[in-house]
Parts: sequence; structure tokens; C-alpha cells
Amino acid sequence: MAANQTYEPSTHLAVARPNTSTIDIERPKTIEEMNQEQDDQFDYSQRSQWLRAAVLGANDDLVSTASLMMGVGAVKEDVKFMILTGFAGLIAGACSMAIGEFVSVYSQLDIEVAQIKRDNLARKNEEENSDGEKEKLPNPFQAAGASAIAFSIGAIVPILAAAFIKDHKLRLGVVVVATSLALLVFGMLGAVLGKAPLLKSSLRVFVGGLIAMAITFGLTKLVGMSGI
Repeated sequence: MAANQTYEPSTHLAVARPNTSTIDIERPKTIEEMNQEQDDQFDYSQRSQWLRAAVLGANDDLVSTASLMMGVGAVKEDVKFMILTGFAGLIAGACSMAIGEFVSVYSQLDIEVAQIKRDNLARKNEEENSDGEKEKLPNPFQAAGASAIAFSIGAIVPILAAAFIKDHKLRLGVVVVATSLALLVFGMLGAVLGKAPLLKSSLRVFVGGLIAMAITFGLTKLVGMSGI
């Protein structure tokens, strides 16, 4: 009987079906995810020139103007002397910062342009390579303007803080408090724009400003007491 048995193939064929759990279905990206990708791809070093100039100008205006006013306040109780000193420091500092940044960044610009020309000459492909590199060149006018504007805006803080306080000791305290708060704000702003550590940047600016004001006040007080 074994010889009479015939093999009949099974009509039920196994059909391979894709497992939906193994299929990688691309999920539409949300607006938050797209913005995050843009932030990750953005080169924050492109902000380095104007950001450095603005933050440096803002810190310098607060520290230098407030320190000048504290120094004068250490030997003179008249509010007019403090306000006049603050305005003189504002004008002189803004001009100095703007000119200094312009000269510094323009010197850097000359060096980078000369290097680009040498590279293009070596590659013999000047037109193709210069366009993309010019976008990364520093802008001396932008750096000077950012520095001067930041210096002027920040210098108003201690001047306004002292302008409406009649009591001498209270005026000095208000100048210190207002300047310290402004230093924290500028430190936080610079950290946020540059994606730097927030707490570290703010504290560094804050502590540095307090030290500068304390040294200026103390030394000026000593000189005034010596009768020079």
C-alpha cells in the first residue's frame, strides 16, 4: 500500500506578510522639533563679533560709569558731581569702545581678506570660493555700532539710579544695586544669545563688577582722606 500512496502538495501556501511592528514609519516632525534642528545646525560663532562687542560694551559701561560715580561719591556728596561724572564717562567710554572695536575688527578683517586672497590664488579659483567666505568675514562697522550702543544704554542705569536720590549714602547704595542687577541681566543676555552656561556667565559679570566698584570707591576714599 505504501507504493500506491501519492504525494499531494498542500494548496495552503504560506504568504509572507510584513510585520507592521518592524516597519519604520516616519512620523511627521513637530514645529518644536524643526526649530530644535535649526538651533542645532546654527553656528553660534557667527554671532561672535557683534555679540562680543555688545556684551563687552554693556559690561564696560556699567562697571566703568558706576565705578567713576562711586569714586566721586566717595569724596563728594553733591549729586551734580556724580551725574556729571557719569555723563562724561558715558560719552568718553562710548567713543573709546566704538573706535577701539572698529580698529580691532578692521585689523582682523584685513588679515582674513589677505588670507582669502592667498588661498584663492593658490587654488586658481577665486570666483568660486570667495563668495561663501565673504559671508563669514567680520564687520567692523557692526562691531563698533553694537559696542557704542550697548555702552550708552548701560551707562544710563547708574546715572538714572543716582539722579533722583537726595540722600548721599542711599544714593551710593542704589547705584550699587541698580548696577548689579543690570550686570546680571547683561550677563544672562549674553549667555542666552551665545548658548553659554547661564549661571556661570551671569555670576562672572556680577562679581567682576562688584570688585571694580569696591576697589574704585576704596582707593578714592583713601586718596581723599589723605588730603592730596
